[in-house]
Amino acid sequence: MKKTLLLALVVIFSVLSVFSESIVIWASEKQVDFMKKIGAQFTKDTGINVDVQFVNFGDIKSKFLTASQAGEGPDIIVGAHDWVGELVKNGLLDPLPTSAIEMDKYAQSGINAFTVNGKLYGLPYAIEAVALIYNKDYVETAPKTIDDLLKTAKEYTTDETLGFVYDVNNFYFTYGFLKGFGGYVFNWSKENGYDVHDIGLNNEGAIKGGNLIKKFMDDGIIPAGANYNTMDSMFKDGLAAMIINGPWSLKGYIDAGIDFGVLPLTELELEPGKTAKPFVGVQGLMVNAKSKNKALAKEFVINYLATKEGIYNFYVADPRLPARNDVLDIIKEKGGPIPENIVEEFIKSAAGGEPMPNVPEMGMVWSPMADALNNITSGNQSPEQALNDAVSKIKSSMSK
Repeated sequence: MKKTLLLALVVIFSVLSVFSESIVIWASEKQVDFMKKIGAQFTKDTGINVDVQFVNFGDIKSKFLTASQAGEGPDIIVGAHDWVGELVKNGLLDPLPTSAIEMDKYAQSGINAFTVNGKLYGLPYAIEAVALIYNKDYVETAPKTIDDLLKTAKEYTTDETLGFVYDVNNFYFTYGFLKGFGGYVFNWSKENGYDVHDIGLNNEGAIKGGNLIKKFMDDGIIPAGANYNTMDSMFKDGLAAMIINGPWSLKGYIDAGIDFGVLPLTELELEPGKTAKPFVGVQGLMVNAKSKNKALAKEFVINYLATKEGIYNFYVADPRLPARNDVLDIIKEKGGPIPENIVEEFIKSAAGGEPMPNVPEMGMVWSPMADALNNITSGNQSPEQALNDAVSKIKSSMSK
């Protein structure tokens, strides 16, 4: 398939000469070097140059929206699946031909995350979800219930150490507790997708989750003002027994010499029959609908960047869970920056989590929920009041 498609593209290029001189990709810093190497092979095969440009990941979406709407911008972007709804709504992404893709090689959750109205708008290279990471110098065996976690956390909370800490006011990190008790962002069904008018962030389950967050603070387990940097630096320094973080952080803990274990959040029981269910984020490769090089861009994405070997390169450069199932075979053979058993635990956490909604309305959720969590942890509002206010703000934004 690859050779046939490639030959056809080269012939088209030679005869029509309608393509630009190069394919332009916007990627984050860690991905630039290996993408340039893969691009060099593509140039050797096709004669088409590949220009890999570094753009801060947090700026890619906004810059792409501005540039592509003006008929400019890159041919390919590296980005998150929750951008897809907005980009598709604005007509800025071109669907990928599933007939040219080894669909069974990719994690189904990754494919689903980039699918809108039955069309695939990106190929996933990484799937990620947070998990409980524990320092084995403190905790030999991970707690399996929230009561055990609270008990263990109190045991190691002192003037110098924290038994348990995470970025509690960050909705991405805290959602697993709200969802685990029965909360949800937008109701979803296989038949109809997301119903953005059915918001479950202030239902009984979400409020239970909010009460748990309040308990973390009231019991003196998580200190006021704790954030990502607090958690990350204390764990690296061996001063935190347990944290919640994602696979992107693991290389730093390995380099710091921390002997750690991982418990999938989906194995942390909140109450009988209910476990935490974290957000699942997916990152992938998308093609600009306004590109003059769409055919070649898709060829480069499908048969160069998102191959088994290509996604292994993503994993080595920026350790996140590979979205191709067969990449684990390479990890077992060649190794990588993260031990295989740790990768498998994070995959379990992602497998039982919930993909962040890929609809444009998701963008209206983050700020109100950040306000709600801050009000809960500071004691300014009860969980019920804070979550009711958040949902009111979300609905108000959606009605404008």
